[in-house]
This record gives sequence, C-alpha cells and structure tokens, in this order.
Amino acid sequence: MKQIYAIALTCLTALPALAAEPMSATDFESYVTGKTLYFGLNGEAYGVEKYLPDRKVQWSFLDGKCKDGFWYEQAGQICFVYEDNPDPQCWSFFREGSGLRAVFENDPSSTVLYEAQQNDDPMLCHGPDVGV
Repeated sequence: MKQIYAIALTCLTALPALAAEPMSATDFESYVTGKTLYFGLNGEAYGVEKYLPDRKVQWSFLDGKCKDGFWYEQAGQICFVYEDNPDPQCWSFFREGSGLRAVFENDPSSTVLYEAQQNDDPMLCHGPDVGV
C-alpha cells in the first residue's frame, strides 16, 4: 500500500511540470511559417490564417474578406496587427495533440481557438468591393 501511495504522490507532484507552456516566438514561427491554418471555436469554423515569411499574415473570418497583417512577440505573447486595426491582438499559443490552442490574451475568458486543420489550398479572398 505504501508503494502505491508513493507512486501516486510522485505522479501528483509531477503534474505542474506537465502544464503546457506557451510557445516562444521562435517555436511559433517554426510551426506556422508557410502554412495556412484553419481555426475553430466551440466546434464551429471560426477563421483561417496564412502565415507568410517575415512574420506577415493574411486573416479571414471565412467570409472572403481577407486582411493583411504581421505578428511579433511581446512579453511572451504573439501579437497581431492588421491593416484595418492598429490595436494589437495578443494570443498565447500552446501545442496540443496534433495542433494548436490559442488563448486571446486581450480577454482570455472570451476566446479560445483550436487549430482545426492545415491546408495548402489558397485562401478564398475576394477583391475589393466594386460598384457605385
């Protein structure tokens, strides 16, 4: 019985060491560059982002409207700035299973995204609005 207790105690004390650490900027860059990642929220499609060289990105909410931007590391978070919004959108990214989990640090209680799939197909981006 003492042996079982010792094993259980060892496992419990090891749990904090297993807690996922956010990805560093170097690890994030290595994982995403050259990929197009689709993200989901609560089991629903949320958006897609293409990760280009030099930390440039292109994002879409899957509506055919794409926005260009870039990302950088700040205080251990990955922050994105897009052409239509100068305010940084900062996230913590974690490797989980075969993909990523992303926590929106501007309001971590509101948005947690999961990588749904990777795809090499081009993103659907309509041209600028045309008309009178």
